[in-house]
Amino acid sequence: MTPPSTTPSSTTTQSMTLERVSQLAWNKGDGLLPAIVQDAGSGQVLMLGYMNKQALRATLTDRRVTFYSRSKQRLWTKGETSGNFLKVVDVAADCDQDALLVMAIPVGPTCHQGTRSCFADAVASEATRLSFLAQLEAVIAQRIGDRPEGSYTARLWSQGLSRMAQKVGEEGVEVALAAVTQADGALVSESADLVFHLALLLRSRGLSLTNIVQELEGRHVAKP
Repeated sequence: MTPPSTTPSSTTTQSMTLERVSQLAWNKGDGLLPAIVQDAGSGQVLMLGYMNKQALRATLTDRRVTFYSRSKQRLWTKGETSGNFLKVVDVAADCDQDALLVMAIPVGPTCHQGTRSCFADAVASEATRLSFLAQLEAVIAQRIGDRPEGSYTARLWSQGLSRMAQKVGEEGVEVALAAVTQADGALVSESADLVFHLALLLRSRGLSLTNIVQELEGRHVAKP
């Protein structure tokens, strides 16, 4: 899903700039501020690190999350060894200017243990499970961009809008047939195929599953 809007609504939610770095309350934490990294698509909290001025400037300039390692006593770009970078979408400070929120798109697992989040033990809520749809759209975008050999997504994308629309129609029919004639597992499987192809089709039109959610929300807003 598309990242949350970064349009500032007040000075406390204003997107961070290089000019604002020196205005933060660095003295409160001996030159370090905690930085919470959140998935820009799903909203899932990915990790917590610490930044000094140099780390924050590097994060804003390179658009990759960079921390100050307290153990190594140096700047550390997340993914510099593993390749699992965190691509920066937006950075904002809290109301007291002594903590940072980084919205990012993870490239691979965030945690060194191979999980998407360093908070993997947190109980998954229904909303967290649904957030996988954002991960799905991120994977689709990556396949389209990288065009890896043998990728079904890349191949279908290259066949154009009409073919993608045809596949959505075919998958919709299969969902209907499964609902009437097959077991629950088959219905779930066919529905998953439909959601995938719908996400791909929407992307070809510059849209996402978020647009569908917004439409549904709009329909349920209480009318005066």
